[in-house]
Amino acid sequence: MSDRYTDKPFLRFVDAYVLRAIGHLDEATDAYCTAMVPSLEKSFGLKGTWPQIVAQQMKFAPDFPAQILKIWAEGKARFEAGQGEAADPVQFAMIFVDRNFGRT
Repeated sequence: MSDRYTDKPFLRFVDAYVLRAIGHLDEATDAYCTAMVPSLEKSFGLKGTWPQIVAQQMKFAPDFPAQILKIWAEGKARFEAGQGEAADPVQFAMIFVDRNFGRT
C-alpha cells in the first residue's frame, strides 16, 4: 500500500476520510492523520481537524460523508450477496477515491 501514496501523500488523507465516513478508519491511521494536522494546515493554509481540512481542500459538501456511507452500505450488501464473502472497506475506499477523484 505504501507505493499508493509515494508521489501523492494527500491521497492517504482522502482514503482515510472515506474510511472514516463508513466507520472503518483504524486508530493508527486516525492518529497519523491527526498528528499531521499542523503540516496540512501549513501546506494548504487551512485550519481545522484533518477531516475538515480534507473536506475544504476537496470541496466536499457537508453531507458527503452520509452519501459515502449510503454507497458503502448498498454496495456492500450487493457485493456480499453476489460474492458470498465480506466486502473489504479498505478496498472500497481506494476504489471509491480512484473512481471519483482520479487518485488525487
